Amino acid sequence: MNTSAHMIFGAAAFGRPGAPRVTAAAVLGSLAPDVSLYLMAGWALLVAGIAPEIVFGRLYFSEGWQRVFAIDNSFLLWGAVLAATSRLRHPAAPAFVAAGLLHLGFDFALHNEDARPMFWPLSDWVFRSPFSYWDRAHYGAVIAPLEWGAVLLLGLLLWRRHRWLWARVLIVLAVLAETLASGLFGMPIAH
Repeated sequence: MNTSAHMIFGAAAFGRPGAPRVTAAAVLGSLAPDVSLYLMAGWALLVAGIAPEIVFGRLYFSEGWQRVFAIDNSFLLWGAVLAATSRLRHPAAPAFVAAGLLHLGFDFALHNEDARPMFWPLSDWVFRSPFSYWDRAHYGAVIAPLEWGAVLLLGLLLWRRHRWLWARVLIVLAVLAETLASGLFGMPIAH
């Protein structure tokens, strides 16, 4: 799924009306598994000046990048952190970790060619789902509009739940980002 969709799903599932810290933790937890990708791709594109085709066609699949992705996308590590944070009294920590695990669950189900190893450190095995959120060869033309529709509905739900201006601005921005990234309106589906 696109990161904006992960953030909307995480906020809807684990955020709490009237508890902005818990909702912020859920949004950040939804973002966390993709942070390394944004940092590495951002550096490669903006600092090193590497062409996008090389960044997403070669570097993304390189052994070094996949090792990093294996760590921040590990069900085992995220599960261990969830177990550790479940004893904390503040609900923000479990919301963060649960949203991260939800992100991993969607990635597990919706990545084919670009799937990552998700059982580090026990295994470097990669599950290649028959479905992809972007790849038309693996139902991306069906899944992308479904993802966008779910984000729109959950965005409306979040709009009703959260009355603060900053929250509503972020909801609108996330829905707009998903609209652009999902390939609707003739734009190519990104990955």
